[in-house]
Amino acid sequence: MYNLKMAKKIIIANWKMNPETGEKAKELFSLSRKAALKLKNTKVVICPPNIYFQSLGGLASKSGRISMGAQDVSIFSGSGPQTGEISAEMLKKIGVEYVILGHSSRRELGESGSDINKKIKNSLATGLKPILCVGEKERCDNGEFMKVVEAQLKESLDGLKSEKSLKNLIIAYEPVWAISKKGSFKADNPDSVFGMSIFIRKTLAAILGEDAVKKIPIIYGGSVASQTVKDFLERGGVNGLLVGGKSLVAKEFEEILKIADSSK
Repeated sequence: MYNLKMAKKIIIANWKMNPETGEKAKELFSLSRKAALKLKNTKVVICPPNIYFQSLGGLASKSGRISMGAQDVSIFSGSGPQTGEISAEMLKKIGVEYVILGHSSRRELGESGSDINKKIKNSLATGLKPILCVGEKERCDNGEFMKVVEAQLKESLDGLKSEKSLKNLIIAYEPVWAISKKGSFKADNPDSVFGMSIFIRKTLAAILGEDAVKKIPIIYGGSVASQTVKDFLERGGVNGLLVGGKSLVAKEFEEILKIADSSK
């Protein structure tokens, strides 16, 4: 049986394409930082739109309890003639530590497993910590959805074997059907997530070796809210949570952090 507990939990806030202004971003980040300063056993990562990195970076560095993450990165490294691209090196130089990769919204736009694999390798080589999102579009009774997650892991992690890969990688299980949209709320249940966390760990062991099971945190995302945090962390076999819409509501996010920090 795998040891599913790690020393520290991690809560990652994906702001997506929000908020609308820099002032609102500063206000929200400041409130999140204030909440993070009260935590003892939980790491907090905020992933805002790229345009806000410069203004929020100073606030992050002052606390040490809260880190910056990007929502995507280029498949290209360094600098070059590619229009509209931001490389891992560029993100690293402005203080970004983490990067979300393989999110379902990016996959819907045509991002392939091969693209994600390149982004992971570029990120690791630069010192960024990739948060690889995997998850099925639909849940079925015959278990076929597990093959979808297995294929995503195998393609995205192909060729990764180094110690650095095991140390800096995070896997986020986020079933697409559970992601909240326009007020809808349909989270998975902790028992199901527990089963998937075991399956993901077994798949990681097959791809990267048994050490991966011990060193790579697995987190859950999909309609995360304060009323579900405790159950997911204590019964779901995960080491943290990827929070979407609720991370944009300061009081709700503070409550999520508070409950996460006190969870066993």
